[in-house]
Amino acid sequence: MSKVLVIGAGGVSSVAVHKMAQLIAAETGPFSEITLASRTVSKCEAIAESVKARTGVAIETAQIDADDVPAMTALIEQVQPALVVNLALPYQDLPIMDACLATSTDYLDTANYEPRDEAKFEYRWQWDYQDRFKDAGIMALLGSGFDPGVTSIFTSWLKKHHFDRIDTVDILDCNGGDHGQHFATNFNPEINIREVTAPARHWENGDWVETPALSHKQEFDFEAVGPKNMYLMYHEEIESLKTHIPEIKRIRFWMTFGDAYLTHLEVLQNVGMTRIDPVMYEGREIIPLQFLKAVLPEPASLGETTKGNTNIGVIATGEKDGVQKTLYVKNICSHEAAFEETGNQGVSYTTGVPAMIGSALILSGNWTGDGVFNMEEFDPDPFMDMLNEHGLPWTLEELDGPLEF
Repeated sequence: MSKVLVIGAGGVSSVAVHKMAQLIAAETGPFSEITLASRTVSKCEAIAESVKARTGVAIETAQIDADDVPAMTALIEQVQPALVVNLALPYQDLPIMDACLATSTDYLDTANYEPRDEAKFEYRWQWDYQDRFKDAGIMALLGSGFDPGVTSIFTSWLKKHHFDRIDTVDILDCNGGDHGQHFATNFNPEINIREVTAPARHWENGDWVETPALSHKQEFDFEAVGPKNMYLMYHEEIESLKTHIPEIKRIRFWMTFGDAYLTHLEVLQNVGMTRIDPVMYEGREIIPLQFLKAVLPEPASLGETTKGNTNIGVIATGEKDGVQKTLYVKNICSHEAAFEETGNQGVSYTTGVPAMIGSALILSGNWTGDGVFNMEEFDPDPFMDMLNEHGLPWTLEELDGPLEF
C-alpha cells in the first residue's frame, strides 16, 4: 500500500482522486493515503469534501506553487509519497520532474510539456530527463491520460494481439456532449485553444506532414453520438508512437468540433484574444489567452449540465498471418454517468481514470523501470483489464476495410 501526492485541482484531478479513494475504501490497493495539492487550496478542499462524502475516505490537502522547484521539493519531502501524480498544467511538467529528481520520487503525468511562450508540443524536453531519472533509479511515466494514454495502449494492445505489422493508425476523438454554453472548453481553456489553433501535423512515410490548423475535415458516424465533422490535428502520442512502433507508416489524429465552437474560435482569433504573446493593458503586460481563460466557464463546473457521450478510439490497418485487416477499438463514456459517480463531466473522467490506472500499475509493481517512459513501452494487458473494471470499458470490431480518406 502506497501514499501518493497529486498536484492540481481541476476536473481531471478530481476524477483521479475519487477513483483512487474508491480503491482505498474497497481495501483493494495499491493506494493507502492521498495528499492533494494546488495553488488554490480551496479547490483541493472542495474535492476532499466530495471524496469524503462519496467514498468515506479522508484525504490531506496542501497549497503549492508547482512552478517553484524548492517548494515542490519541500512538499515531497514532507509528504514522502511513493509517486507524484502531476495533473497540473503542462507548463509545470519540468519543475515537478526536477523536484522528483531532487527527492528520488517516481513521477506520472497526462500531457507532455510545452513552453508558456510557444504552442509547441514535443516530448524532447521530457525525454531529455532519461539519463537523470535512470541514474537516480526512479521512473517517469508520461501521458497516462486518454489521448495520449489509452490511445497509445489501444495501439500497442492491437499490435500485441492482433497484428504482425501495423501500417496505419487513425486516432478519433469525439466529444458528443452538450454543456448548454454558448462557448466553453471541456478542459483547461488555455491549453485547449493553444492545441486547436496550432498547425496540424501527422506522420507519413518517415516524415512530418504539416498543414494549416483545421484545414482538413472529414465526416464520421460515431456510435452513440452520430455523424460529426472531425478535423486533422497534431497530438503528442503521434510522436511517441512513431518512435516506439516505428513500423507504422502513417499516424493521424482527428478531433470533432461543432460549427458554433469554430465560429466563436474564429472571432476570438480575429480580435487577438487567442494570442499568447504579452500586450500592454493599463500599464502592465497581460497574455490575451490567459485573460480569456479567466472569463470562460471553468471546465470543472460543466459536469452538471453536460449531456451525451464521448467516443474515442483507434482504427488500425495492418497484416496478420499474411492477411490485411482493419480493426477499431474504442471507448464510449457517458457524461451523465461520469457526473453521477464523481461529480465531473466525461472529458475529465476519460483522462482522470487512466491517470489512476497508470498510478496503480506503477505502485503495484506491474509496470517498473528506471528512466522516462511512454505508455506503449509497457505491457498493455493489465491496463486494458483495468479500463474494463474502472468505468472505461472498450469494444473491438473489425471493419470492412481501411478508412477511405
